[in-house]
Amino acid sequence: MNYRLQTNPFIVPTGDGKLIEEHFGRVATGHEQVSIARMEAPAGWSEPHQQPAFDEFTLVYAGKKQLEIDGETIVLNAGQSILVKAGARVRYSNPFTETCYYWSVCLPAFSVDTVNRAAD
Repeated sequence: MNYRLQTNPFIVPTGDGKLIEEHFGRVATGHEQVSIARMEAPAGWSEPHQQPAFDEFTLVYAGKKQLEIDGETIVLNAGQSILVKAGARVRYSNPFTETCYYWSVCLPAFSVDTVNRAAD
């Protein structure tokens, strides 16, 4: 078959209220080259700084999301996208009052072993 229809994405357990649905990637489909996930970051959500060994593309389709990249703060609004290159020190958060809905694409695929999260 020349296609793979994804009807049952893997729900990544987070424990912080964020929803991650991995449609394609290491866990959902065994793809190591790329991961594609739909995300929902609730109001007030944040995660520690990280310095991933992969490029991450983010496309916000509703709400807004804050990124701190190498000391610079950027707010990504609905309809905007960004590429954070491998090796950048980044922190993702949603300090706003509404849920942020977005897609994330990682090249190579996201891995807990290569995200390099800080202890903060």
